[in-house]
Parts: sequence; structure tokens; C-alpha cells
Amino acid sequence: MGLKEKTHINIVVGQIDSNKSTTTGHPIYKCGGINKRTIEKLEKEAAEMEKGSFNYAWVLDKLKAECECGITIDTSLWKFKTSKYYVMIIDAPGHRDFIKNVITGTSRADCAVLIVAAGVGEFEAGISKNGQTCEHAFLAYTLGVKQLIVGVNKMDSAEPPYSQKRYEEIVKEVGTYIKKIGYNPDTVAFVPLAGWNGWKFTHKDGNASGTTLLEALDCILPPTRPTDKPLHLPLQYVYKIGGIGAVPVGRVDTGVLKPGMVVTFAPVNVTTEVKSVEMHHEALSEAPPGDKVGFTVRNISVKDVHRGNVADESKNDPPMEAAGFTAQVIILNHPGQISAGYAPVLDCHTAHIACKFAELKEKINHRSGKKLEDGPKFLKSGDAAIIDTVPGKPMCVESFSDYPPLGRSLCCPGS
Repeated sequence: MGLKEKTHINIVVGQIDSNKSTTTGHPIYKCGGINKRTIEKLEKEAAEMEKGSFNYAWVLDKLKAECECGITIDTSLWKFKTSKYYVMIIDAPGHRDFIKNVITGTSRADCAVLIVAAGVGEFEAGISKNGQTCEHAFLAYTLGVKQLIVGVNKMDSAEPPYSQKRYEEIVKEVGTYIKKIGYNPDTVAFVPLAGWNGWKFTHKDGNASGTTLLEALDCILPPTRPTDKPLHLPLQYVYKIGGIGAVPVGRVDTGVLKPGMVVTFAPVNVTTEVKSVEMHHEALSEAPPGDKVGFTVRNISVKDVHRGNVADESKNDPPMEAAGFTAQVIILNHPGQISAGYAPVLDCHTAHIACKFAELKEKINHRSGKKLEDGPKFLKSGDAAIIDTVPGKPMCVESFSDYPPLGRSLCCPGS
């Protein structure tokens, strides 16, 4: 089975200090996503900076600034292969301050892997009312990620280590919570883990029973890739490469990107020809939905296009600038009341733009969509609503029913 047949994307979410980055770094190493020489180099660097236990986490903390402060800042993407899938890990930060990066990462995912810590007091902190375990699970479901795996990590730190009783307590409590959100616990795989020693990642030790993390990943239902729809590719980065020029980077959401194709970047309305398409330094004849690619274009500078723009085939239903749109929003952890005129930052695909709540049309049940109240005067934390929205700058959005990745949005106060 080749690379193209194995393409798959998931995201890892979890509260601070659940060893989430170590958990994701270990299978990347074990499954050939990073070579032994690089791991040994990172081990040496970690020891020199007195962070020896972080060496697997550093597989994901590729930026020097991240390594120095011991946290995962951006939404980093890494890859490895299972027997069934070519897995892309989007390592989303666990810190509340970086929640907008989680939003960007989660909205690209096919499955969420929720990592919770089994250590005494750690699980309780994450699952508490203001804990990030709850917030990230709720966020994943809200953004349309309906497949979930729960990794119960740090089982070696439980009292006693690898306690079956502790594991069952956590499974029961997490199951109860995710059911309230909208997930069906009966379809969610729970996997006990020990991130540092790799227990239950790729193999079972001794007489251990149950599912390994890689087995759980292989049970994910493959997403339907809409190759028959027009091309939509939100830009995540635009790099300036010497001798080449501007290289836009992003994930193909719908359609197919090919060399020679004439594309238009919206809403800036810049049209050009695609010269080449690459993924992981491999030239592609075409990139279907799900592929995160870089592509070279003719006569475009980094000043012409930027993050949040959407590349599309010029003559096939290109997205347009939205002067206003109707959105379903969820209010998370807002300290007060929100009324018409409120102008938070809205994250939709890779765009990050301040938008005004022009009208609060109705309050709804976030799970069923059932209307609860017409024309509410205000919204508060935990509410879901339908609102009319006006962006402060040009941006592209699409109907969720037609193009889900370009129709998911979430708002954060401030920038």
C-alpha cells in the first residue's frame, strides 16, 4: 500500500502536563517517523538543558523557542505509518493561552486522540469544570471531529503503578463526560499508556490485554475525500524560497491540486499558474483532499497572498469574499455576557479575523441544533447560537453543508 492510499490526519489533544507530546513523539520514533540518530541528538540536548524526560516530546517541539520553555507552541505536524494508514499527527498545544492554535489544528482532523493523565490529582485537574481535558474534547466535537480515541497516559504514575482500578475509574468518568458532549462512549477506544517507556503504544508486554494505540488508530473509519468537488485549499503558510519565490503551503480540503492548473487566491483575487506540487519533499502529479502540500506558482510574491487566503481553480466555483454570513457559534469560558455588537476574533479554516456579532438570531442546543430561544438579548459561556456576522477584513467562508472545512468557525476574545 503506497503513501497516497495511507493518507490520514488526526489530532492529539490533552491538558497541560499529560505528557501529550511525549506520547505522540514515541510512536513517531517507533514507526520510523524520525531516525535514531536524530533521537540521540535530542536526548543529548535535553540532558544538557536538564529536561531529560522530554526527549520524545522534542520530536514535536521542533522550534528552538519551544524547546527552551518546554511547551508546544504552534500546531506541529508529523507523520508515521501504521499497517493501514499514513498518519499525520497535529500536535495541538495544551496551554489555554494557545487555544486558537488548537482551533486551527482540530478543524483539520479526522480523529481526535484525547490524552488524559492517570497520576494522582492530575486527572482530576484536567476533568474539572475549568480543566482543559473537558475544553479540548468539547472543542473537537464542536468543530466536527466525530471520531475519538482516549489515551489514559502516565499509568506508571498511578497509585499503585498500572492500577486497573484507577484505569477503570478514569474510563468511567471520561465516558460519562464525552457522552454529555455528544460522543458515543461505546464507539470510543480507551487505551492505557505510559508515554515515556512506550507501554501499549506499538505492542503489548507479557500477558497484557486490550488495544494498543496503533491498533486503535487502525480502527479509525477512513474519511470520505471529496475529489469531485471544486478545489479549495486554505493557506496555512506562505514561504519565500531563494531562487523559487513564494511557496504557499496548506491542506487540500476539496478537489485536486495539479501542476499546470490555473488558480485564484481569494479574497485577494490573485490569479496564477501552479508550477509544481510537493509533499514531504516528494513531487506529486496531483494532490487529493487531505494532503498537506507546498506548491510553487508563477509571478507571485509573499506580499500578494497570505495565511487565511483560499486557493481555488479559477473557473470552477471559486470562493468569494463574504461581506457577511450567518454562523453557528459556541461560547467557551467567557467571563460575562455577550450582546449584539461584540467583536471577537473568529477562526475559520486558517483565517483569524475580528468579526462583529451583528445580530443574535436564536439560541440553540449545541448537540441537536434545536431552537431554544428567538432573538436572545445576550449569550453566556456554554451557549450555542445562530448569529449574523460581519467580518472586519475580507475573508472567505463557505456553507458548512457544502464545504465543511471552510464552514467551521470558533471565536476567541482578543487576538
